[in-house]
Amino acid sequence: MTNELEVSRKTTFEDIKHIDKFGNEYWEARELQKVLEYTQWRKFEGVINKAKKACENSNYKVCDYFAYAGKIVKTGVSEKE
Repeated sequence: MTNELEVSRKTTFEDIKHIDKFGNEYWEARELQKVLEYTQWRKFEGVINKAKKACENSNYKVCDYFAYAGKIVKTGVSEKE
């Protein structure tokens, strides 16, 4: 009897890389969160904030490396049936 070796494919940074119309590479935080195996957004958001601070401390403009892209959430009161 032969044992089959199951190979699980992990997502890599290259798999989630996006390229804009100018050829600039970028990554979306929600996708990075999964690849880096953070299960909670609030914990990963802390990592992002530390990276922004490191950017500032290195005299780089945060806005050149971190774009704000909010998540749209529907709000309001639903009608009762």
